[in-house]
Amino acid sequence: MSFDRGKEPAEHGSSGDPPPSPSRYESQKRRDWNTFGQYLRNQRPPIHISQCTSNHVLEFLRYLDQFGKTKVHFQGCIFYGQPEPPAPCACPLRQAWGSLDSLIGRLRAAYEENGGPPESNPFATSMIRVHLREVKECQAKARGIPYKKKKKATKGGENSNST
Repeated sequence: MSFDRGKEPAEHGSSGDPPPSPSRYESQKRRDWNTFGQYLRNQRPPIHISQCTSNHVLEFLRYLDQFGKTKVHFQGCIFYGQPEPPAPCACPLRQAWGSLDSLIGRLRAAYEENGGPPESNPFATSMIRVHLREVKECQAKARGIPYKKKKKATKGGENSNST
């Protein structure tokens, strides 16, 4: 799934050595890009990546929730706000915020690497950033886990946590 249909892969030297194996990040980015492309092709009607919008990205993120492993309690649940509830409940499993945040980062990079123009990157819109922030806040409240911004350490080390 590429915007540049006529490009040939770059040569990796004339010695005949196989190209180095991709890093874990590069492999995951390729898998994520292929998964997103398959998701778009399975839509009725299929959607080409050049027609993809942030709304399609949000639908994809919601679709992925069915495969999540993070318990997110509803506000009415007796375990709402407890990081380690003592018993099971019927609240749904969702994708964890950190996983979604990483996924969007990889897809944002893959979009541009595959010829997508940065100014129309559907993974880099304010709508996506707002969605991720809302997921983070909702999951933090539901699981009783506070997310606090880390303070930047100053040059003198006044704000560092070292002892």
